[in-house]
Amino acid sequence: MALLSYRSKPHCGGQGVYLRHLSRELADLGHTVEVLSGQPYPELDRDEITLTRIPSLDLYRDEDPFRTPALAEFRDWIDVLEFAHMRTGGFPEPLTFSLRVLRALRARRHDFDVVHDNQVLGLGNLGITRLGLPLVTSIHHPISVDRRIELEAARGLKQKLGKRRWYGFVAMQSQVARRIGPVLTVSGSSKTDIVKDFKVRPRDIEILPLGVDTRVFHPRGDRVPGRIVAMASADAPIKGVDVLLRAVAKVATERDVHVIVVSRPQKDGPTERLARELALGERVRFVSGISDEELGALMASAETAVVPSRYEGFSLPAVEHMASGTPLVASRAGALPEVVGDAGVLVPPGDAEELAATLRRLHDSAEERARVGAAGLARVQERFAWPAVAQATVEHYRAAIERRSPRR
Repeated sequence: MALLSYRSKPHCGGQGVYLRHLSRELADLGHTVEVLSGQPYPELDRDEITLTRIPSLDLYRDEDPFRTPALAEFRDWIDVLEFAHMRTGGFPEPLTFSLRVLRALRARRHDFDVVHDNQVLGLGNLGITRLGLPLVTSIHHPISVDRRIELEAARGLKQKLGKRRWYGFVAMQSQVARRIGPVLTVSGSSKTDIVKDFKVRPRDIEILPLGVDTRVFHPRGDRVPGRIVAMASADAPIKGVDVLLRAVAKVATERDVHVIVVSRPQKDGPTERLARELALGERVRFVSGISDEELGALMASAETAVVPSRYEGFSLPAVEHMASGTPLVASRAGALPEVVGDAGVLVPPGDAEELAATLRRLHDSAEERARVGAAGLARVQERFAWPAVAQATVEHYRAAIERRSPRR
């Protein structure tokens, strides 16, 4: 099986995390797995999993975003298209990765029984089935939701036009999603949004929740008093880190609390500027580039965990917090109520006052923290396990193969 992902950041961003865990569990079930990915490349957990690099120009690397490549770096017309698209304010990677990976698969069409697209949804993907390869697609949530929230947060005509151009690829993804065949998604909420925004037929979408790696995320004993932990892209309005910082600033005037955000904010970007405006000082810290063991220990060290998002199609961090036995406060947004159930405390998205009141209450009540943390741990153990997710995914692969070639 070939797993496709146009970017696979190992420790943040759901695509890389999903790819890593699913590929491991598929290999453990005895399947032959090959990952085809653009930069940043994933970390894979089994030596027998093949990583085939499908290199882009890597125009958005952390240390040099929106870079201008040297002339010698351009290899073909797809590279020229990618650079031109970026220079005009667009985000080209889903399209250009799909064209590159179609070229790679065309030369190796007999090497794979099935292809799994991890939310690439580029025009090149439409050519994969024409090669005779069964195709299954995962859409974690439609990026149209991100676009809507970013446009609402944009200030001024120039910023709004810039956001519209950047998210121009969403129209392509919507078109491809309607034509691509069977779609897997992670929640009923995401299914509703895919049907609404991408106009995919409901009968073409199956719900398959994500899992959590309990070897990494589990309770570990003592917690640091007053510690609040969140894992979210700091500068993305959809993730609500601004709401969290405003809430912590309110609580910190009366309680000894501090927050650690697992993310790398843009230097002097909106999140860093807000932290300075709120005079949070040492009460806020951002960490990134840490190992799985360090991340698991950090999440288990918190007295309280927060997922302050304005929208989530699923939220792996929510499940990882619950697996750590940490009492979770989450927004009543997107799929979060579906994922968290009654095993966490839900607050209105974007409401810093209500989030602050909830953080104060949990800070003051060890009994409530223990009760909510235990409920979250029990929910994870009952519902979210990667081996079961992988086995169910294989059944969707088998169905796709059967549809493509009943005698295969």
